[in-house]
Amino acid sequence: MDSVEDFFESSLSLEETQKKKGYEEGYNHGLVAGKEEGRQVGLKYGFEVGEELGFYRGCVDVWKSAIQVDPTCFSTRVQKGIGQMEELIEKYPVMDPENETVQEIMEALRLKFRVIRAALSVKLEYHGYPKPKVIEF
Repeated sequence: MDSVEDFFESSLSLEETQKKKGYEEGYNHGLVAGKEEGRQVGLKYGFEVGEELGFYRGCVDVWKSAIQVDPTCFSTRVQKGIGQMEELIEKYPVMDPENETVQEIMEALRLKFRVIRAALSVKLEYHGYPKPKVIEF
């Protein structure tokens, strides 16, 4: 009778050991895969943010160049808005993505851009990087 109990006990122990080993392997694999996926998502999001900031920087540079050529080409209100937009771009914490003001600054920048665009009666929008067209066969 003892040998039968030993057999069942060793079977249960083996199952528990395999279960723990499988859990540890899965957990370790998940850590590696999660870090890689997080890295990829971070790169993609960082690229998108940098691209949008670059778009706004380009608009500000063009508008400032126009002001240098003809200081009366824009109203003082628009010129002030362009200056505020430039300050927001410079204030954006590019090297500190965990900064809590990131969203606030980006929203203020988008709003300021819409205000300037409306004041200039310009149909200019940021659409993001063009996505490749899907070709179906």
